[in-house]
Amino acid sequence: MTIFDGITERSVLTPRLRAGVLERPATAAETATVVFVHGNVSSSLFWQPLMLALPASVRALAIDLRGFGTSAILPVDATRGLADYSDDVAAVLAELGVDRAHLVGWSMGGGVTMQLLLDHPGLISTLTLVAPVSPYGFGGTGGADGHRLTLDDAGTGGGGANPDFIARLQSGDRGSDPTSPRTVYQTTYVKPPFTSEHDDIWVESMLTTATGIGNYPGDSIHSENWPGFAPGGNGVLNTMSPGHFNTTGIVDLAEKPAILWIHGSDDVIVSDTSFFDLNFLGQLGVIPGWPGAEVAPPQPMIQQTRAVLDAYRAAGGEVTELELADCGHSPHLEHPAAFLEALLAQLER
Repeated sequence: MTIFDGITERSVLTPRLRAGVLERPATAAETATVVFVHGNVSSSLFWQPLMLALPASVRALAIDLRGFGTSAILPVDATRGLADYSDDVAAVLAELGVDRAHLVGWSMGGGVTMQLLLDHPGLISTLTLVAPVSPYGFGGTGGADGHRLTLDDAGTGGGGANPDFIARLQSGDRGSDPTSPRTVYQTTYVKPPFTSEHDDIWVESMLTTATGIGNYPGDSIHSENWPGFAPGGNGVLNTMSPGHFNTTGIVDLAEKPAILWIHGSDDVIVSDTSFFDLNFLGQLGVIPGWPGAEVAPPQPMIQQTRAVLDAYRAAGGEVTELELADCGHSPHLEHPAAFLEALLAQLER
């Protein structure tokens, strides 16, 4: 079974979309609602162990973003950054009558929740960022200040996806070839040799990803800059190109909910040396023709997130950082006890 005992699955119709939602209802007097937002090439299924581990007084909701899980497959307007997703989440919560909640966002979902904080600040009691995308987006920026490297954000967005991986998502590949979803999970979502009894479910979650120009990975256009392509205006990966996405404005919010930032020391996806950053791959010689660090330096993703959260703290916000050793991109799966302890403390802030 992909849905764990104690969790219910429902479909919520909003003016924006029909969304799949998992719920672990409170079984005691309700004290809080926690809303979980998954990352790219995944779904709400990944949150189930954590949802079940929460106290009986906590209502837990996990929302499938458009084009993932059981939510409707709708095109994503990447020129809005991650705002299509954040507006969808807000619409689902409005339909469910949730006017304030603790938000938890993983990877791309961290970017979604930061955008939600910008556009719907009164909705968020606290914000927990789990291995989040940098507030400056994914790829194409340099330095802790996140300055854009080219005007067209060359090397970011839909053109950077592996075509074989896309084909395997489309075909529902459950095997263990090097570019299969299972191997991508085992080598990048978690730090090897981590494994769990639910790995088959995590692969099923990844396989719910809708593919195509409007979804994953999105489109791309030609660029005169290395490596020869730039982001288009449609689809998942283009939402996080720096020209489309920037959530550093959270620093200037009048109301600043407490932020908990949890990340793994051995993350290879969101990292200062990310194996998904084409500039870093160019530096390693994996992609030929790299023009050098002065032109195309790897993105210091952790440095950038820390700089923005330091500024958030300096402007009056409360920030807690938890870096977990021997941990990859999925702290909630790899170190569930430490994660739960930190989250429960966050709910008390």
